[in-house]
Amino acid sequence: MSCTLTQWLAHLEKLHPVAIDLGLDRIRVVAERLGLLSGLIARQVVTVAGTNGKGSTVAMLEAVARAHGLSTACYTSPHLLRYNERLLFDGDEVSDDALIDAFERIEAVRGDTGLTYFEMGTLAALVIIRDRAPDMAILEVGLGGQLDATNIIDADIGIVTSVALDHADFLGTDIEKIGAEKAGILRAGRPAILGSRHMVKSVAAHAAALPVSHCLVLGQDFDWQREESGRWLWQHPAGALASTLTSLPDPGLPLDNAASALTALEVLGIPLETERLEQAFSGIRLAGRMQRIGRYCLDVAHNPHAAGYVADQLAQRPVTRRVALLGMLGDKDAEGVIDALWPVVDDWLVVTLSGARARPGDALAEIIRARGGQVMAVADGPAAGIDWLEQHSQHDDVLVCGSFFTVAEVLARLERGEGTA
Repeated sequence: MSCTLTQWLAHLEKLHPVAIDLGLDRIRVVAERLGLLSGLIARQVVTVAGTNGKGSTVAMLEAVARAHGLSTACYTSPHLLRYNERLLFDGDEVSDDALIDAFERIEAVRGDTGLTYFEMGTLAALVIIRDRAPDMAILEVGLGGQLDATNIIDADIGIVTSVALDHADFLGTDIEKIGAEKAGILRAGRPAILGSRHMVKSVAAHAAALPVSHCLVLGQDFDWQREESGRWLWQHPAGALASTLTSLPDPGLPLDNAASALTALEVLGIPLETERLEQAFSGIRLAGRMQRIGRYCLDVAHNPHAAGYVADQLAQRPVTRRVALLGMLGDKDAEGVIDALWPVVDDWLVVTLSGARARPGDALAEIIRARGGQVMAVADGPAAGIDWLEQHSQHDDVLVCGSFFTVAEVLARLERGEGTA
């Protein structure tokens, strides 16, 4: 009798002694047995790496490509509510049956090769994408770049959105080394898009050393500007592809990433049309990224760079009083996140997440109180935090952030209609 998807996911967690074990040797062995390395998985492949901005870049790549008539596959991680969110075809989640079939096929050839949860999931996604052969496959790097499981596929174009300190236990604290690791998704003779005005030098250096066919940098080779109407224009003044599109709708996501997505698609030969961009950008909704549900704003920001963006956005939306419901993992820079959010938060409600990596809510409270902040309560988890807010703080604007786990639990609660939305 076939296992359910829930049973398969529980099985995947037991295949390898550690959850994160960077390296391509194990997954490459199994990928070769599956025939994934001997042909195309899609007509075009885009790989997106970066500390922050990957998810929004992928979402905009996918929306614009579909609006221009391309069939798409998107592989992202982690998920918020359902594992199926990780693999989308033309915007729709993959079915349980397709995932189960892929896991069974991998297990049939895996032998004694131990794969991590993420490696198994990546192989399953690649198997399904290869079977369906979409026009474009968009792969989001899970962690780092060079040694990430997605990097067994040679992308037609690589995008590095940003480089900042995060995942220090795995990537270290040398920002230039982290940049070189993320640049490992780039390929010789193929184009690269660098989507930050403050990209560390190692990324461009790696691109030059390969060398890539051409390296396009935000603020140098392409850019965007806000228009008086509140809309924006995208400009790619470089070489034969020089072009400008004006009066584009604000997608509600970082325009650095929107401009990077448009530049990548143009380099891939997709003739961008304003009417289709209007359609694409007007319909983007990315869960857990400045997602508004009533008085709650949910964002998965879990490092200072991402928290700074959230603070900038909230500063443009002043409210009488804002409370932050904050829950973080122990290996994240809690001090930096709190400092970044400090200007837009009046009071704090801190929560303890479940799992071995969780940071106790009391530890977050100590950081806030040491800075002179007020901690309204310390809750046992995000759901308990919502309960407290509904009883004691019914009219405040609430920012939920600090971790995918924090946002996921609150999102599930709000989608069940529990909490004032």
